[in-house]
Amino acid sequence: MEIKNPNALTVGDFWLTQQDVQEGVEACYNLFHAAGSWNRYLHWRFDLLSDEGYSMSPMVDAGNWTKFIYNNYNHNENQLYIYNVAYRTIFRANQVLTYAEDVEFDSQENKNKALGQAYFLRGYNYFHLAVLWEEVCIVNTIQNPGDKPEQATKEEVWAQVEADLKKAAELLPAEWPASEKGRITKGAALAQLARAYLQQHKYQEAKDALEWMVNGEGKKYYGLVEDPKWNFDVEHENNIESVFEVQMSDMFSDSNMTPQGETKTGSMGHQRAYIFGLKGVGARDGLVRPWVLEEFKKEKTVDGKWDPRLRVTIFYADLANDFPDKETGYYYGYTWDQGYQNQGSWGTDIYFRKYSRDDWPTYSKKREDRTNPINIRVIRYADVLLMYAECLNELNNTAGAYQYVDMVRARANMAPLAEAYPEIGNDKNKFLARLQMERELELCGECVRWFDLKRWGLAETADGLAALQQRDPDFLNYKQGVSYRQPLPSSEVLNNPNMHQLSGY
Repeated sequence: MEIKNPNALTVGDFWLTQQDVQEGVEACYNLFHAAGSWNRYLHWRFDLLSDEGYSMSPMVDAGNWTKFIYNNYNHNENQLYIYNVAYRTIFRANQVLTYAEDVEFDSQENKNKALGQAYFLRGYNYFHLAVLWEEVCIVNTIQNPGDKPEQATKEEVWAQVEADLKKAAELLPAEWPASEKGRITKGAALAQLARAYLQQHKYQEAKDALEWMVNGEGKKYYGLVEDPKWNFDVEHENNIESVFEVQMSDMFSDSNMTPQGETKTGSMGHQRAYIFGLKGVGARDGLVRPWVLEEFKKEKTVDGKWDPRLRVTIFYADLANDFPDKETGYYYGYTWDQGYQNQGSWGTDIYFRKYSRDDWPTYSKKREDRTNPINIRVIRYADVLLMYAECLNELNNTAGAYQYVDMVRARANMAPLAEAYPEIGNDKNKFLARLQMERELELCGECVRWFDLKRWGLAETADGLAALQQRDPDFLNYKQGVSYRQPLPSSEVLNNPNMHQLSGY
């Protein structure tokens, strides 16, 4: 007898049924839990590279890559891990898109759903490649080990992102059944498409992509939750504000799991709160720049209190004093004065708070670890509203943009923008300058600040770079015309004669 090993399936044995295709789609989602994705290093790359955070890591290369110091182009943590996981996901999505066409489904609707998710996951990963490296290879067919794909221009890569996300938006449903919550939707595809257009300054196209969610039939699926903290805890996951949310779990304990990986005992949680965690609770690898706290304290709510987003966003020494009616006086089961292994010696340290398990006794663990179960909200509706406002302003409709910023401010009990900053008026440039800070106050620690800085070109002007250097000394290492993208892995360039290293490196 010839018996096939079910644990060593070949292509010919596998891509035969609707269930096979569905498992192929799941394999694409699986890589969100890899170290080079939302398990660990996307947080590090996007938050610490921007002006809102900085590295305190003892890993020299990892820290240098947040300071625009690129010595080892094959460095794992902030280079190869991210680059590899993007192409691995693209490879898996290519398999789905190739083989699903010949598979019989029980309905065209279900086939469209499978294909739509694969298109999104491919386009989403090309988005990261476009933002970080720009000139990379476009691989949309199943590759063999000896293939040497051609390097594309940044315009070609962005065109690929657009094409994939447009197709995803056409095929995906507006919502999924409750049992399928967390899957990618039409709204997620349109919001990610708008992000891609914004990065290219295609403001009319970005506005058009967002219209369905902001003023169209898709508006009924989205809104702002009552408390901003609900966007970063376990109890309110997949809520109306969530547009694209990566599902996390701590189903495995530290004793029988690996920090990340694709085995059955690999972590399905993330390490964000651990690697950025408080002294004695986490690794303290990434901290918040002081200017963020200063910016929060420049304006109070309509009833004279501190912005409620402040206590949701960061930890700092006076937090319990600033919010005596909100803070319980505990974090991870310890008092603010007591601390853990540090006797409250935070000093001037400021830590990221979003996604931390700090509401004792809601969580069962007093310390952070590598299995944080809180879902990562990659795109929130608040971000959609602020993107829409930016589009209107850039399209010379500054007056019309105010209401969308005010929707976000109102949730935080802040005065309308025109009342708080009457000097802006209908001035497009002044409105953009304020919107830049509105986005920081709402989205700090959510891995979008680097997209924003690059889109606005702040580091590429003398005044803009000087302001960044004042807020974040890491920008003293920034080289204009070079550092807006990072070098390609040298191993990729050396192994593929159809690739060249990016200019300036």
